[in-house]
Amino acid sequence: MKAVEVHKLNNDEIKVEANRLRRRLFDLRVQTVTEKIEDTSQFKKTRKDLARVLTELNARKAKANSAGGKS
Repeated sequence: MKAVEVHKLNNDEIKVEANRLRRRLFDLRVQTVTEKIEDTSQFKKTRKDLARVLTELNARKAKANSAGGKS
């Protein structure tokens, strides 16, 4: 997922996407224990996507707090 795509999502969609990516990481870890995982690069890609989503969510929270504090 590109940063541009993340910017287009609303806050609820970002939260859902973060949960989906966390679940994906969990599933990948389970897969490595129970069976041979074929594409180990999925760990890095999923972690980066999760970081993008969480960064955008935190930026929106910070912006809302700074805008609300000035009133």
